[in-house]
Amino acid sequence: MDPQPARGTAHSVPVSADPDAPLAEEAYAAVRVRLLDAEGGAPRRAALARATDRWLAGLLHGAAGGAVPGAGSGGRGDVRGTPDDSSPRAPGDVRGAGGLRGVALAAVGGYGRGELSPRSDLDLLLLHDGSLRPAGLAALADRLWYPVWDMGLALDHSVRTPAEALKTAADDLKVTLGLLDARHVAGDAALTSGLRTAVFADWRNRAARRLPELRELGRERAERHGELQFLLEPDLKEARGGLRDATALRAVAASWLADAPREGLDRARARLLDTRDALHLTTGRATDRLALQEQDQVAEALGLLDADTLLREVYEAARTLAYATDVTWREVDRVLRARGGRRGAARLRNLIGSGQRGPAERTPLADGVVEQDGEVVLARTARPARDPVLPLRAAAAAAQAGLPLSLHAVRLLAAQAPPLPVPWPDEAREQLVTLLGAGEATVQVWESLEAEGFLTRLLPDWERVRCRPQRNAVHRWTVDRHLVETAVRAAALTRRVGRPDLLLVAALLHDIGKGWPDGPGGHSVTGETIARDMARRIGFPPADVAVVAALVRHHLLLVETATRRDLDDPATVRLVADAVGGRGTLELLHALTEADALATGPAAWSAWRASLVADLAGRVDAALAGEPAGAAEERAERAPGAAEERLAVEAWRTRAPALTLRARTEEPPPAEAEPEGAAGTERGGALPLGVELLVALPDRPDALAALAGVLALHRLTVRTAELRPLRLPPGVAGDLEPAPEPDRTRTPAGTGSGPAAGRGTPDDPDAPHVLLLNWRVASEFGSLPAADRLRADLLRVLDGTLDVPARLAEREKAYRPRRRGTPGPPPRVTVAPGSSQHATVIEVRAQDAPGLLHRIGRALEAAGVRVRGAYVSTLGANAVDAFYVTDPAGRPLADRAADELAGRLQAALV
Repeated sequence: MDPQPARGTAHSVPVSADPDAPLAEEAYAAVRVRLLDAEGGAPRRAALARATDRWLAGLLHGAAGGAVPGAGSGGRGDVRGTPDDSSPRAPGDVRGAGGLRGVALAAVGGYGRGELSPRSDLDLLLLHDGSLRPAGLAALADRLWYPVWDMGLALDHSVRTPAEALKTAADDLKVTLGLLDARHVAGDAALTSGLRTAVFADWRNRAARRLPELRELGRERAERHGELQFLLEPDLKEARGGLRDATALRAVAASWLADAPREGLDRARARLLDTRDALHLTTGRATDRLALQEQDQVAEALGLLDADTLLREVYEAARTLAYATDVTWREVDRVLRARGGRRGAARLRNLIGSGQRGPAERTPLADGVVEQDGEVVLARTARPARDPVLPLRAAAAAAQAGLPLSLHAVRLLAAQAPPLPVPWPDEAREQLVTLLGAGEATVQVWESLEAEGFLTRLLPDWERVRCRPQRNAVHRWTVDRHLVETAVRAAALTRRVGRPDLLLVAALLHDIGKGWPDGPGGHSVTGETIARDMARRIGFPPADVAVVAALVRHHLLLVETATRRDLDDPATVRLVADAVGGRGTLELLHALTEADALATGPAAWSAWRASLVADLAGRVDAALAGEPAGAAEERAERAPGAAEERLAVEAWRTRAPALTLRARTEEPPPAEAEPEGAAGTERGGALPLGVELLVALPDRPDALAALAGVLALHRLTVRTAELRPLRLPPGVAGDLEPAPEPDRTRTPAGTGSGPAAGRGTPDDPDAPHVLLLNWRVASEFGSLPAADRLRADLLRVLDGTLDVPARLAEREKAYRPRRRGTPGPPPRVTVAPGSSQHATVIEVRAQDAPGLLHRIGRALEAAGVRVRGAYVSTLGANAVDAFYVTDPAGRPLADRAADELAGRLQAALV
C-alpha cells in the first residue's frame, strides 16, 4: 500500500522509466539535486523545466483524485532528469487524469519559456472553464500550491477562466507579457491552446497602442535600475540590457510589427542566464543582483579567469541586448509612422483622385549618404566597395544630423567597405574628428559602429578597453564608454582651444593605457606609447602626434598638481611648465582635464577643483608667455610662387578675378603600410584630398564674402584658407597698365572698387597689389564645378547681379525642417592682443556650417574694416579662423573698436 500523502501532495511513485510519466515529490526532489550538481547552461534549465512539468502533472492528477498512471501521453518530451536532452516536444494532457476536463495548468513567464534557473519562481496559471463550484476550485488549487510551498520553491500563481485572464491582460501589460510565453503543462490542453490563440490575436490587433506602453515600461525600468553594461553591481534582470529587455524583444517580435537583429542575441541571453544560474547556486537564494562580494565565486563557477573577465562578458551581453532594443524600437517607430502616414496619404489620394504613392523622401547629408525616414542610409550612387572612407563619412554625417545609422547601412558597410590604408588619408581623419565633435549624438552612432565590429577594424587597440570595468566608485562608465563620454564633453569645450581636433582625439585616447597591465608610471605612461601609435595610424603629422602623446601622458597632471601641491611655490609652476612645454599644449591640457573629470562622474569635478586647476593653468601660462609668437605673421610674408605671381599679374591686368583649380592627391601608402588583411584591396590609385583653389583679384572689402558665398552656393566646403595681399614686383607692375575699370552699374555701395583699388598695402601704401586667396576645398556631393563656372559666378557676385545671401537663405529654408542634430557650443569671437604689430587679430571659433565664412566676411565688410590677412581651418566640424584687420587707413584698431568688432561678429554668428 502506498503511504498516505502529506497535505495536498500526490501519491508517491518511483521514478518511471517513461520520460512523460508524472513524478512524485521524492522523485522530483532527487532529480532536482542531480540537475543542480550537473553542468549548467541551457540544457540544465530545460531539464529542470521538464522535471517540474512531470511533478506538477502528477500534482494535478492527484488533486483531481485520479490514479497516477505509469505513462503519460502529454509529457514535455523526453524527461530523463539529465541536462543532455533538450527535446522541444510540446506538452499535452496527462493521460488518465480521471477524465479531467475544463481545468488546465499552464506555465507562464520564464518557466513558460522552459528556462528555470536553480532558484527561479514557478509562474503558474490554473485555468478553468467556470464549471467547477468555487469550493471545489479552491480545494483543487490548494492541493496544487501547498506542495510547491512545502518543497521550498517560490510560487507566483493565479486561478482564472480564459476570459478573466484576457481581461486582466488587457489591464496589465506585465500579465500580457507573461501570457505571451504561456505553455501547457497538464490538464485540458484545449483551454491553454484557446487562451494562447486569443492572447496573441489581441496582442497583434492592439500592437499600435500597447507597444508604446511596453517601451515606456522599459524606460521607467532603466531609470530605476540603470544600464547593466556600466554597473559594478548590475541587476541581471531589471537593468537596461538585462533579461527583461530580452523578454520585451520577444513580445515585439510576437506583434509581427518588427523583429530584433538576431546576430548574437541568443548568445547574449544565454550568458546572462548562465550568470544568474551561477549566482543562484553561489548565494543559495533567488537574486538577480551580481554583488561585488559574489563576483569572484560566480566567475569561478563559470570557469572564467576572474571577476573582471566575468563583468566584461556580462557587459558585452548587455550591450548586445541594449543595441538590439534600440534598433527594434526605431523600427517599431518607423512602422507606426508609416501606418499613420499611409492612412493620411490614402485619404489625400482619395480627395485628389490619385492612386499612386510617391517615393520615400531622401535628403542628402554627405557624399554617398542621405537621410531617409529618420535614419541615415547610403545613397543609391554610393559604392562602399570602392570608398574606404564611406563608413566614417556616414557616421560623421549621422552624428552631425543627430540621426541614427540605419542597421542595413551599417551591415552593408561592414560587409563591403575595404580597410582604410595606414596611415589614414586626411579625409578619414577629418571625418573621425567630425564624428567626435558632434556632442551627445556621437554616442548612438559610436554604438552602431561598435555593434558591427567597425571600431576594432579602424582602431585595433580599442579592443583592449572594450567593456572593461573600472572598479572605482568615482567612475560611472566602463573604460571605452568613458573615453567616448570624454570626447562628448570635450566637444563643448572646442571653442576654448586652437586645435579642437587634437583635443577631441586626445579625449578619445587619454585612458587607452588602461587596456594594458600597469607599468612604471601607471596607465598614463603606458597610454602615451599606445596613443602615439594610434595617432600615427589616424594620419596626424609628427608634430601633432607628439602633442596627442603629451596630452595622454599628462592628462592627470593639472588636477593632481592643483589639488596636492603648493601653487605659490615657483617650483610647482616650473615643474608643470617644463612638462607641458608650450602654451598651445597647456590650453589643450586644461580643456582635456575638465572634460575628463566631467565624464568621470559628479564626484570628480566641482567649482573648487575647477578654480584650482584654472589658477594653476593661469600661472603656468604666464610662465610660458615668453615663447615666440605664432607663425601666422610669418606666413603672411612668405614669397609668392610662380603660379601665384602669374594669377596676380592676370588679375592686375584685367582688373577681374583670376583663378585655378588644382587637384591635390595623396600617394597610396607603401605596401608595408597596408593594414593586415588588406591584400588585394582595390585602392583605385591616389586618394583624393580635395582641390586647391587659387584666386587673385583686385583688393576690395567684399572679396572674402564674395568668394566664400560662391563656394557655399556650389556646395564646396572650405577645409583651409589663406587670404593675403600680394605686392606685385615693381618691374612687372610698371610694365603693365591695368585694364579700364568696367562700368559697374549695379556695384554695391562701399565695395571699395574704383581707380584707387589695388594701390597700396599697410606696409607700403603706394605699392600696387592684389588679394591672393589660397584655399583647399572639397565637394559636399558629387563632382567639383568647373573653374570657369566659379569665375563667372564670382564676377556676378562682385557686380551685384547674384544675390548670395538670398540664395543661401532659400536653401536653408528648404532644409531647416529636416535638419535636426545636436547644436554645437556657441561661437566664440575674441581679440588676440599683441599677436601682430601691423593689424588687429580677431579669432573666431564656431561650428562649421554652410555659408559660415560668407557671413563672417559680410560682417567684417559691414564693419568697415579691411581684411589684411585671413587664416581659416576646418577641423572636423569646428571652424578655427583668424582674421588680420585694420582700419581704412591701414592701422590696427583701437582696443575699444576691436572689442566692438568682436561683439558684432559674435552677434552675426549666433
